[in-house]
Amino acid sequence: MSFLDGVMLVVGVIGALLASVYYALESLVISLVPRKFRRKDVKGQVALVTGGGSGIGRLVCLKLAARGARVVTWDVNAAGNEETVGQVAASGGECYAYTVDLCDRKAIYAVAAKVKRDVGKVDILVNNAGIVTGKNFQEAPDELIQKTFDVNIMSHFWTTKAFLGDMLASNKGHIVTIASVAGLAGVNKLADYCASKFAAVGFDESLRLELMVEGYTGVKTTVICPYYISTGMFEGVKSKVIPILQPEFVASEIVDGILLNRVIVVLPSFCRILILLKYVLPLKGCYQLYKACGGHLTMDDFRGRPKEDIQLKITGTQKQMTDNHIIA
Repeated sequence: MSFLDGVMLVVGVIGALLASVYYALESLVISLVPRKFRRKDVKGQVALVTGGGSGIGRLVCLKLAARGARVVTWDVNAAGNEETVGQVAASGGECYAYTVDLCDRKAIYAVAAKVKRDVGKVDILVNNAGIVTGKNFQEAPDELIQKTFDVNIMSHFWTTKAFLGDMLASNKGHIVTIASVAGLAGVNKLADYCASKFAAVGFDESLRLELMVEGYTGVKTTVICPYYISTGMFEGVKSKVIPILQPEFVASEIVDGILLNRVIVVLPSFCRILILLKYVLPLKGCYQLYKACGGHLTMDDFRGRPKEDIQLKITGTQKQMTDNHIIA
C-alpha cells in the first residue's frame, strides 16, 4: 500500500466514523417520535406467513390483515390453516391458505408459484415456522436434529429464493426472519435449536448487507429475537429472571417491527444488555451469572407440544392438490 493509499484509507475510516455518529443521533431522534407516526402502510400488500396455522403465526396473520394486508398462511396443518382463514375472515380480513411441508424444497417452490398465480406478488415474507427438540445433545434423535434445521433455517433459504426475485424487480419488499434470543446466546439443552437460530440471525444479517451493497434499498429485512413465549411450543419451560413473553405482545412487536422497518427486534429489549455481557465477561464469570439467573435450569421441565400435535404439524401423510391447497 502506498503512502497516498494509506492516507485515503485513514480519511475514509474517519469519515465513516463521523457518519456513524450522525446516523446514531438520527436514529435516536427518530425513536423519540411516537410509533403511530412512523408506521408504513401495508394496505393491499400480500403478506405470506409460514407457520400461520397456529400460535404466533396465526396472530401475525390476524394483525397484518387488520392493517389491510392480503394474508397468505402456509402450514403443514391443513385444519389449523383453515381455522386461521376463518378467524381472519371473521375479523373482516382477506386470507388464503396453502398447506405445505416446509421440509420439502420442491413443494415450497411449487406452492410459491401457485401463490403468485392465485394471489399475486408477495410483498412481505414472514419466515415464522419453527420446531424444537428440547433434549440434551447426545439424546436428541438424528432425524429431529435434521428436521429442526430443515424447518428453522433451510426453509428460509427456499422461501426467500422463491419470492425475493419479484421484490428485487420492483425494489420493494420485506423479508422477516423469526429467530430467537437463543440465536444470540447459547442455551442448555437447545444445541440444535440454538444453532438453527444462530444461522437464521446470520442469514438475515448477510442478506441485508448483500441488498445494501447491490443497491436494493427498497427491500427491507427484519430479524425478530424473542425470549421464551408462552405457547405450546415451549410448554414447561421456567424462567427465574426474564419474564416469559405473552403471544399477543410478541405478535404485536413483530408486526410493528415490519411497519417501522426495524432491523432487529429483541424481546424483551433489556436482553440486549445480557447478550452484550457474554462478549465482555470472561467465560467463567459469564457462566456464574448464567447460573445465578437460573438460565441453566430453564429447560429442565420442558414438555413441548403433545406428541400427536407434533406429528400432525411436521409429518406429511398424504398428497392432494385442490384449487387453493397442496396437502403434503
